[in-house]
Amino acid sequence: MRRRSGRRLGFLLCLWLGLAWACTAGAQPPPDSREEVLVLLRQSPAHYRPNSDYGGGYGDVLSRSSRKRLAGQIARDHSLTIVDDWPMPLLGLDCFIMSVPAGQSAEEVAALVSQDRNVAWSQPMHVYRARGPAPAHSDPLFRAQPAAHAWRLADLHQLATGRGVVVAVIDSMVESDHPDLIGQVISREDFVAGRPTAAEQHGTGVAGIIAARADNGLGIVGVAPHARLMALRACWQVTEAGAVATVCNSLSLAMALHFAIDQKAQVVNLSLSGPPDPLLSKLLTIALDRGSTVVAAFDRDLPHGGFPASQPGVIAVSDESLAALPPGVYIAPGRDVPTTQPGGRWSLVNGSSYSAAHVSGLLALLREHRRAAEGSLSLVSARPGGGVIDACGTLLRSSKPCDCTCAFARGELSIARP
Repeated sequence: MRRRSGRRLGFLLCLWLGLAWACTAGAQPPPDSREEVLVLLRQSPAHYRPNSDYGGGYGDVLSRSSRKRLAGQIARDHSLTIVDDWPMPLLGLDCFIMSVPAGQSAEEVAALVSQDRNVAWSQPMHVYRARGPAPAHSDPLFRAQPAAHAWRLADLHQLATGRGVVVAVIDSMVESDHPDLIGQVISREDFVAGRPTAAEQHGTGVAGIIAARADNGLGIVGVAPHARLMALRACWQVTEAGAVATVCNSLSLAMALHFAIDQKAQVVNLSLSGPPDPLLSKLLTIALDRGSTVVAAFDRDLPHGGFPASQPGVIAVSDESLAALPPGVYIAPGRDVPTTQPGGRWSLVNGSSYSAAHVSGLLALLREHRRAAEGSLSLVSARPGGGVIDACGTLLRSSKPCDCTCAFARGELSIARP
């Protein structure tokens, strides 16, 4: 990854573009190598002036120095080491990343630091995991996609294709030059430092399900083939017990989410789960308040399905293997799904990560379709607020006594632009 000087150059460039983030390449070692806490200090209102130039900073020199001195004092008081810092104007906070001495608990340290009257709050650096194992084999791509039948995907594309909708894929590195993803990625940012920049399985697979190209004679068709993607890398691929896993942390996810909000992503896909996190929760609330639709993977092994699926307003999605369906959880295709993989390949994937991707694609269709039709951005499913999704019914939302089958048969549906 880039050295500190390269990071500062990127920092200044981002400020010039009007992005509300900085110091995005702070060292982020493997989650098991050391524990870290996030220490949130309040900014003064003058630090962030919309539509104005930061001039390389986010406040006057004295106040910035004062914040750094305060963070340094907090670090000394608790035997911590400052790793990096990141201003968050959306929340009016400065985030200082501090490493915890060996043998100490990040939870206990964060609780002690939070008692400091100068600290808004402190929290451990949480770790998140993508909800879907790596492909178990590399068999040639099957022609049958589950959504092609269960969701009548070809028929849905007569109604909408996701044109004009931007979906933020907050995940591992997406192979944007994959034959089925060329031209689909409009923004590609890396918020993970100190790790290889090669394309990774999980993010590439999620991106393909959402927006793989249509009618190019290759691979698969995305649920929303005319949507465009923000490929925001906040997770990275590791090998655990001989298997490939995808992990993220609080800081990398917060950076990517902050970027997606600032750049006005209409749909945000989070195919991952972990513990509740106050920083991410506040950013998700801002995203929802600003009109973004957020989709997350449901994790049956965590209380309430894990976070962010448990956040109010976030659409929680599981695959078909969930036996007992909790209230508020939707079911979408997620078993034996063919999708894009690094190296210009395709393979089969399983898990709620990929179910969430299906729903993000469906919401992109819905956002395009609702621009010319009355109705809210809500899903139609087997039962109110959850269950198996009726994709065609979601787009139709018709009060007529006619389901999708008869609507298509009667020729009542308009044809979308090619």
